[in-house]
Amino acid sequence: MENNNLPKLRTVHKSVSAFPLNEFPIEFPFLLGKELIYLLASKGLPSLEGAEWERIFATCIGAEWKPSNVGLDDVVMGNTAWGAKTIKANKPSDKKDVRLISGRNSPNYSFNERSDQNADPQLIGKLVLDIWNERVSSIREKYKHLRTVVLIKSNDLSEVVVFEFDTIRYDPELFNWEWNKEKNLIGTQKRTGKHSFTWQTHGSQFTIIEEVSDKCLILKIKQPPTLDKDQILKAIGFDKSWVTVTQKVKK
Repeated sequence: MENNNLPKLRTVHKSVSAFPLNEFPIEFPFLLGKELIYLLASKGLPSLEGAEWERIFATCIGAEWKPSNVGLDDVVMGNTAWGAKTIKANKPSDKKDVRLISGRNSPNYSFNERSDQNADPQLIGKLVLDIWNERVSSIREKYKHLRTVVLIKSNDLSEVVVFEFDTIRYDPELFNWEWNKEKNLIGTQKRTGKHSFTWQTHGSQFTIIEEVSDKCLILKIKQPPTLDKDQILKAIGFDKSWVTVTQKVKK
């Protein structure tokens, strides 16, 4: 007898990310502002580089900081991982796009393929993207959601912009490649002609050009007074016994 009933299926739960893209936790901007003000007060210098930004971002969202060799999953929360990038700009809130250094992709090393200006630009561009895509795939095997979080910072850290985007694979068929006069390989979108990638023959550095999200956060930071070094040392009870000095004696 024919059975026309629909099959009963088990419920499938969709994997949910740590939070929707660019919808940071409500306290995030204030926690970030506090971290930046503490950094300025304690260092006395507006210096914030990659590893420290990774740690600060992880702290502000309650995630785990796990520095990675690949650089795509330095911050982890459940099924979501982030790579973290910083760039400088005179006026961060005016930036429409950013150029993000995204690793060294060497067709010569990975494919034993000659990759100077005499090589076919379409082939080299495809191989550069293949290397990138393989890195992304290897991380996505561990994390369902993979993102990049970007901090655009002014020289004095008085203004910063934060946004994130999905870290994706790129279809090589969608891009044209050509060598420019600086002997770099330029990747543009076939449909729009928009500049998307730069790859440098010297050093194999791969740069991705990404638009700044309309949902980015813009923070204005009040410059704090610098903490007095001697007062800090006195407050923690420092004395010379904390330092052990030895000198190597030549035999």
